[in-house]
Amino acid sequence: MKQFEVVNHTADIGIRAYGKTPQEVFENAAVGMFSLMADLSTVKESESFDFSVEGEDRENLLVEWLNELLYFFETENVLLKKFEITEWSDHHLSARTTGERIDLQRHSLETQIKAATYHTLKVSHNDLWQAQVIFDV
Repeated sequence: MKQFEVVNHTADIGIRAYGKTPQEVFENAAVGMFSLMADLSTVKESESFDFSVEGEDRENLLVEWLNELLYFFETENVLLKKFEITEWSDHHLSARTTGERIDLQRHSLETQIKAATYHTLKVSHNDLWQAQVIFDV
């Protein structure tokens, strides 16, 4: 099963993430977002960071999660590579992430993402969990 795929959108970019559980689809959405921002194969898992996010429903929780990670990236200059959701409900998640501080000699920053948006946002479940999110670039 693939973790995510890129969704082309006029003037913006998005992803469709997949998972066996809602937690896995949120983890894969984060991997997808950071994969758009940098080549994750160059990122070491040298530091751990904890996050806790609240949302009104699954869709809002996904946007809050991704935007919290973006805020951390912008303010702390950290590329995140691995995401593990440790607590989960439809309105709350806690996660441990790993990554490292940006080193421009090793890390090539690619797409600059401003925010996860609500445009065509969807979290659904058929055989697999899926989430689609469009990013403002």
